[in-house]
Amino acid sequence: MLVSKQQALDYHSGSRPGKIEITPTKPCLTQRDLSLAYTPGVAQPCLEIEKNPHDAFKYTGRGNLVAVVSNGTAVLGLGDIGALAGKPVMEGKAVLFKRFADVDVFDIEINSHDPEEIIKVCQLLEPTFGGINLEDIKAPDCFYIETELRKTMKIPVFHDDQHGTAIISGAALLNGLEIVGKDISKVRVVFNGAGAAGIACAEHYVRLGAKRENIVLCDTKGVVYQGRKEGMNFYKERFAQETEIRTLAEAVRGADVFAGLSVKGALTKEMVSSMAPNPIVFAMANPDPEITYEDAKACRSDVIIATGRSDYPNQVNNVLGFPFIFRGALDVRATAINEEMKLAATRALANLAKEDVPDSVCRAYGVERLQFGREYLIPKPFDPRVLMWEASAVAEAAMRTGVAQKRIDLESYRAQLEKRLGKKYEVSRTMIHKAQANPKQVVFPEGENEKILRACRALVEEKIARPILLGDATKIQGRALDLGVSLEGMRIVDPAASQHRGIYALELFTLRQRRGVTLLEAETRLDNRNVFGSMMVHMGDADALVSGVTQHFPDTIRPALQIIRMREGLHRVSGCYVVVTGEGEVFFLADTSVNIEPTAQDLVEIALCTAHMARRFDVVPRVAMLCFSSFGAIDHPICTKVRKAVELLKYADPRLIVDGEITADEALSPEVIEQQYPFSSLKGGANVLIFPDLTSANIATKLLARIRGAENIGPILMGMSRPVHVLQRTATVEEIVSVVAIAVVDAQENDTYMHPHVPLSVESEIVAEE
Repeated sequence: MLVSKQQALDYHSGSRPGKIEITPTKPCLTQRDLSLAYTPGVAQPCLEIEKNPHDAFKYTGRGNLVAVVSNGTAVLGLGDIGALAGKPVMEGKAVLFKRFADVDVFDIEINSHDPEEIIKVCQLLEPTFGGINLEDIKAPDCFYIETELRKTMKIPVFHDDQHGTAIISGAALLNGLEIVGKDISKVRVVFNGAGAAGIACAEHYVRLGAKRENIVLCDTKGVVYQGRKEGMNFYKERFAQETEIRTLAEAVRGADVFAGLSVKGALTKEMVSSMAPNPIVFAMANPDPEITYEDAKACRSDVIIATGRSDYPNQVNNVLGFPFIFRGALDVRATAINEEMKLAATRALANLAKEDVPDSVCRAYGVERLQFGREYLIPKPFDPRVLMWEASAVAEAAMRTGVAQKRIDLESYRAQLEKRLGKKYEVSRTMIHKAQANPKQVVFPEGENEKILRACRALVEEKIARPILLGDATKIQGRALDLGVSLEGMRIVDPAASQHRGIYALELFTLRQRRGVTLLEAETRLDNRNVFGSMMVHMGDADALVSGVTQHFPDTIRPALQIIRMREGLHRVSGCYVVVTGEGEVFFLADTSVNIEPTAQDLVEIALCTAHMARRFDVVPRVAMLCFSSFGAIDHPICTKVRKAVELLKYADPRLIVDGEITADEALSPEVIEQQYPFSSLKGGANVLIFPDLTSANIATKLLARIRGAENIGPILMGMSRPVHVLQRTATVEEIVSVVAIAVVDAQENDTYMHPHVPLSVESEIVAEE
């Protein structure tokens, strides 16, 4: 993506220049805090570290702190601009470390061209950091500096310009060769660019299985061959070939792979045309590649091309490597980042690219779908799963190869990494882990839908549920084939051909005969898949129903209300959203979906159901009954209704923490409650918010998501005798998975106390969710 000079300067300046700051992790608000943060309290951890140096990881931030070290001699495409001029790049590196892997960074710019001085500075700083990332240091100095530091230091040292590009492009190479059906040990590879990145990539490709004798290295003087004197060094000598070839054009003729780490325009259309069938071209020069995507495709339709640019497919971006590699290394206190850890990172990225891509990632890049193939060889940088896949692979390799000082349980570690992805992800995984304990059969009336099929694949692979897809088997199988989605572990049921159709029709007639439904009409209604799916749940042939991505809310819920009905003792179903704020707070809002003007008795049921839902998410409910006044300040029928609901709630469940009526701002402010309403039971503020009507609840939920940047999980339908959940038509695959997990947990509880056949005098009002 291109940006103007002024845009870049404005981004880096502003009222607070630069891109990074230091944020304390402990409070410093009182005299006591001050005495703990500094003298005299700080002396205690100092003495403990003096006795046991490893306690520095326990009492300081060293274990999550990396130094980004540079002398500014090889900055991006700018060359030797000096240490100070390179500082914006190093600050940018710090931003990426923090944003993608929650690693803290100090940038260290060293004003020296002497490798020995850089080595000495890093060695002296070892007590401060958990790792060192060398950045933008010219070759061959960078090789020598990294080698010496790795020999003399007991923390990971990693030159990203070398190894980052190697690791990410290596993943692209493995997948590209798999797609074109070529053996890595037999392909001919040509490198153009013999600097730090070029030589590191070549060495890494050898470790991945390429043969050194099949690699030709080119630089500004042409082919690196045995006996050449000009522009040679020890590192180039390792790839010097005995050959008569002297130019890049000669070298690429018949080659299978081109890896460019050189300059714009170095690879011509004619050169690409001369390569072997199904050539792989990595044009990784920045900011402009050796050949553009358009030019490469124009001369070869069978070419697979990757570049360093985000506006082309297959971006080789180092941010896919260094944050996650250091995350894994730091978390096991590795003393080095060895070759096995780098290989593990490459293979983790290659394998992740073959997984279904979350809708959130597709939206971030403005595309409808990303699928493993010629245009998608490696994951995108904003794919949140990279953290779990790559960091855990690196940590495992560190433990396996003996450089880890701390051993960890990998399953627990992945759960820890999940928490770093954000509170919404953590909240969703709470229900997923519960669902995995006892997966249930979930029926999907929209069996041919792309998002449903992709979600079901995830449900099977993660052992969350056992999906039942309703629809024509041939159409579902054809659609799955087009999408590259395996149907293994799923069951397809065609309502038109089901052997249960007659039994279902008779039962449906029995249920609805006093509502004007004849036996013939019951038979006809089974053509509606929501009706058929509801009958499966009613008859015990499925444990839960999830539907709605292609239909309006009423069309999905009405058959369920007529067939599955409400839980015994309830008169209303209701809808709840779990709202996760940017600060990581979790709230439960209801009724957001069903009841337009609930009575006081209805509010009681809604509050009890929502409190129960909060407990399922392992949250202790503190229920605020919301209104536009607090504790009798205004005399109005709505306020009276809410006050009456509070009285009834305290009678219905004396143990429940509930109060009101109260305004939303005050309900969320512990200080206001403590100072103005000391009699209130809402100590600490509310986390369950019950609105007086549908209008206010629905509007508040949608506004929070749009204006405050909160994230929603839901809608969650509450009060049914068996689990039924209605999806929004805009639901992503990840959101479908989350809702299904809730449905499975519902079904697990259903085994204990749900009763399917409950006569009801009233059916809930139906309103459109969207």
